[in-house]
Amino acid sequence: MKTQRQSALAGIITEEMKEVARQEGLSAETIRERVAKGTIAICANINHKNLKVRGVGEGLSTKVNANIGTSTAYPDPAPELKKLDAAIAAGADAVMDLSTGNNIDASRRAIIEHSTVMVGTVPIYQATVTAIRNHGKVTDMTKEDIFEVIEQQAHDGADFMTMHCGLTRRAVDILIAEGREMDIVSRGGSFIAGWMLANNKENPFYEHFDEILDICARYDVTISLGDGLRPGCLADATDRAQITELITLGELTDRAWEKGVQVMVEGPGHVPYNQIAANMQLQKRLCHGAPFYVLGPLVTDIAPGYDHITSAIGGTLAAVSGADFLCYVTPAEHLGLPDLNDVREGVVAARIAGHAADVAKGLPQAVAQDLAMAKARKKLDWEAQMELAIDPQKARAIRNAKNKSTDEYCSMCGDYCAVKIIGEYLDDKKKKKH
Repeated sequence: MKTQRQSALAGIITEEMKEVARQEGLSAETIRERVAKGTIAICANINHKNLKVRGVGEGLSTKVNANIGTSTAYPDPAPELKKLDAAIAAGADAVMDLSTGNNIDASRRAIIEHSTVMVGTVPIYQATVTAIRNHGKVTDMTKEDIFEVIEQQAHDGADFMTMHCGLTRRAVDILIAEGREMDIVSRGGSFIAGWMLANNKENPFYEHFDEILDICARYDVTISLGDGLRPGCLADATDRAQITELITLGELTDRAWEKGVQVMVEGPGHVPYNQIAANMQLQKRLCHGAPFYVLGPLVTDIAPGYDHITSAIGGTLAAVSGADFLCYVTPAEHLGLPDLNDVREGVVAARIAGHAADVAKGLPQAVAQDLAMAKARKKLDWEAQMELAIDPQKARAIRNAKNKSTDEYCSMCGDYCAVKIIGEYLDDKKKKKH
């Protein structure tokens, strides 16, 4: 069975390509060409049976991911299924299962079984848990521990996997030599860097990359090349360590494409606003236009409780400048495991950022949505406004709480509604003209 990329290269338009074309208002041939070029990825594991496919990449609407999953403090998978439902209801295009608690296999399988959107995983998390169980400590993790997890997660139906394959010994040496305020904040990056330093060996994800690609090709898993050295504060952004890893990710992108495996590349992180565009353009150049998947970027370090906002500010500019896929950040970022409301708030904030970027890029469907809202507001058509809102639930709640059901205007202006007043004058002038 061919992967989406192999099919595209062979000139075959798959059903998944047709569906993405329908969603995006593009021709199926355009989608095929860009999948073949590597600038669009369709993350669709052959074993994810109830998936409603979406495309990520060039010329498509900006997609949004929500992170869910258990932790050692909250190991019960049941609440994560509720978060899955909340994320999908809020409009997420993907979820990532980042579970590290008990029953990781059961949690992942339940999420994949219930998810109609693409599901991502991070195999190093489970491999670390396996290593501790089998050997007593993370630094004794073996290649077999890692590959057993990759194979199992691929078999279970993970549509894309984040693997920190570009975090090499050289990159760690550069990080140490240059120095950082926060060193490594990526959980996967810290596991691998610690393992390399303790064992004085190369990153096994880098060393055995071709074998990883063989597994990905077998199940049509998209490899999401993780940024283990993403900056965790503004002071560390765009440093030598980050760019060294990015250069390696560009090289690995080429190798994955040669094997018929689709690729996304992950990016920062905490980045000052004035550096975001350069970061996006650099990634696109070094990775030959591969879809870019960014966390945020967060544009300030001092807003715990509001990091869904700092992330949305950066996410809009990132998407305008080339990012294709935004990983949400919730109000609980840096503070704790997100609850249901945090998930909703995070997804909606990221969707707003992505939509604003799509409007700025001139995507016809995005522009049409805003124009429809303007027309509904002019008509004071409240029901249409609620339906067109990016979060109808919240819009309705505020409207109902602050106005009587019979009010034609909102309580902000009341009888002095500017839209109503000018509409009456203009309508009268139009009548006289005709």
